[in-house]
Amino acid sequence: MGIPVRSRGRSFHTVPSYPPGMVRMTVLASGSKGNSTVVSSARTRILIDTGLSCRELMKRMKAAGEDPCALDAILITHEHQDHVQGLAVTARKLGIPVYLTEPTHRAWVRWMTPQKRITYAEWLEKRRAEAARAAQQQTAQDSGSSVCSSLDPDPEEQAAVEEVLSEPQRDPTALPAVEYFQSGNGFRVGDIAVTPFTIPHDAVDPVGFVLETEGVRIAIATDLGYIPSNVQVHLRGCDVLMLESNHDLEMLRDGPYPWSVKQRVMSRVGHLSNDAASDFLERSYDGQAAWVVLAHLSESNNLPELARISAERALRDRINLLANRLLLAEQNRPTEAIVLK
Repeated sequence: MGIPVRSRGRSFHTVPSYPPGMVRMTVLASGSKGNSTVVSSARTRILIDTGLSCRELMKRMKAAGEDPCALDAILITHEHQDHVQGLAVTARKLGIPVYLTEPTHRAWVRWMTPQKRITYAEWLEKRRAEAARAAQQQTAQDSGSSVCSSLDPDPEEQAAVEEVLSEPQRDPTALPAVEYFQSGNGFRVGDIAVTPFTIPHDAVDPVGFVLETEGVRIAIATDLGYIPSNVQVHLRGCDVLMLESNHDLEMLRDGPYPWSVKQRVMSRVGHLSNDAASDFLERSYDGQAAWVVLAHLSESNNLPELARISAERALRDRINLLANRLLLAEQNRPTEAIVLK
């Protein structure tokens, strides 16, 4: 049973932008500095996570051949900054609803709400200082340990803050419409059926998604410390599987992170290693996907070559998986669109 979906004054597109039966998926960015993916059917476009500034999201969508103004909704997996960086400005600019769990919304509002007795500009400056201080203390870009410390204060962070500052709307938590969902309860956005499922990560209520439309099934499972049985069930029978391959264990152990951060990343609520991802592909993956996308690679504790070799070895060892195509999502540019019919 799905939850009711309210359009709140905005209808979905009725004129197909793509031929009927065609489904597209483009990863706009994936990594510790920002995550965002577009899934499109003939009538509906969904943006999953907004981990870049609105300006950069628009730029990357256009570069990938996607029209930002055609987006119908935003789905949020969890409240860490590398997944919600541009949420407020993007949703307000496009006037589209945001789908997330109620605990995730509350956590995001707490982060976005200025403290009393200081001005909004002072609060934003405090956010900048806190992010810079956290980066200097632990040099960790992808620990995911908190909303405010998961990113370094880089130009993208500055751009997102400046976008909020430049808006006439001074309530940083204002969104055009908010739609709550619960893990395990499916809902629809246009002609795309969405099934959220719980994942083990150090956020308040993190989820992965399965999206189904036109007979195509896409699973997105990143930011999880391990792959429990409930997640494995949802990853079966997919045409596209987007799976985290965050770090190489030896690089993480020998790297610059403080031991507390290393423990967090390796924990059961941290991030999947290359070995964990390949172990799943070799032992538990059903081999149904035409595309396997490795995502959320750490810039400090991984190399694309290591992630690819590990996954390819797992796929090669099972003859029935030889047809699987492997794609690595990148931090600094969109992937080539995956098109399925």
